Amino acid sequence: MTRATLAKDPRQVAGMFDAVAHRYDLTNDVMSLWQVRVWRHATRAAVAARPGMRVLDLAAGTGTSSVGYAEDGAEVVACDFSIGMVSKGKALHPEIEFVAGDATALPFADASFDVVTISYGLRNVQDTVRALSEMRRVTRPGGRVVIAEFSTPVYRPLREAYRFYLGSALPAAGRLLSSNTHAYSYLGESILAWPDQEALAALMQEAGWRDVAYKNLSGGIVAVHRATNPAA
Repeated sequence: MTRATLAKDPRQVAGMFDAVAHRYDLTNDVMSLWQVRVWRHATRAAVAARPGMRVLDLAAGTGTSSVGYAEDGAEVVACDFSIGMVSKGKALHPEIEFVAGDATALPFADASFDVVTISYGLRNVQDTVRALSEMRRVTRPGGRVVIAEFSTPVYRPLREAYRFYLGSALPAAGRLLSSNTHAYSYLGESILAWPDQEALAALMQEAGWRDVAYKNLSGGIVAVHRATNPAA
């Protein structure tokens, strides 16, 4: 079955998500014990979409988050590297504009969006700083970025339990729920190898973002990072 490695070859990553697109949202709900809905609500509040704003939702998958931003009145573009995800999203949400695109070479003009957001996708990009720089390029001066990503639990007992879940329980659950069980082995590996909250904040600074801050959710299992694109 298709899976990516921690080398994050773009073709492997895209193929892996193509393979799980048809049950992706259901599997996310079950494997997160429905916490993903709480995290999505917090991310939506951080984006604070409103009428007159243009929002780019990167790694949008099937558009689950994109719909919320559109409901808040923004003009939304949903962008994903996986053609399978984009196709599924278009079928589910024909009212949303879907675009296939690579986060490290975004197919948009400079300063095109008021807010760029990415949920659980930055971890799958081969060059994190390049993607963060591209996100800043397409954000207007004074605009914002909102990143929701798995992170490092703050409390040691939770951190140890979470590591066990990622290494053992998550792959087992994947065998029951998904047609591509290897994809969920990669999921656990990629989370364990991902920078913690402070390290991601430093990468955002390196890419030129300013006023970087983050909020822990579920004890740090997920963190929502926010920053501003400085005026020229």
